[in-house]
Amino acid sequence: MPIKQTLEGKMRYRIKRGRDSVYIPSDFFDLSDRDQVGRVLRQFIKKGMLIKLGQGIYARAKLSSLTGKPVPEKDLRSLALEALKKLGIKTAPSSQEQAYNRGQSTQVPTGRVIGVRDRISRTIGYNGRFIKYERITR
Repeated sequence: MPIKQTLEGKMRYRIKRGRDSVYIPSDFFDLSDRDQVGRVLRQFIKKGMLIKLGQGIYARAKLSSLTGKPVPEKDLRSLALEALKKLGIKTAPSSQEQAYNRGQSTQVPTGRVIGVRDRISRTIGYNGRFIKYERITR
């Protein structure tokens, strides 16, 4: 099956065939400029192919078997870790995760708190659930 030679076709092919679950606009800047890439990403959101997790962060979506609406393919924590890695922000286990792993606590961490070593002010979330950051120094 031939690939469409339009920008939308090329981006769709990359998203469908790629290993990543998270995409940022700079992943597509080799195909076109910022404005056109942004336009196509907005079209993909309307079609339910992508979900916006934050400013300039998009996740591949699938249809929910319960509601029929698009939902992310992976859990929010996995998507946030992948997005932070793409943005070049170093992550580490949060203090709650460290205490649980050392056996000092029996409280299982929720996974919504991610330890970061760099400063970050990005909001990453979906459907009213957001990731919180904890500054880890080492």
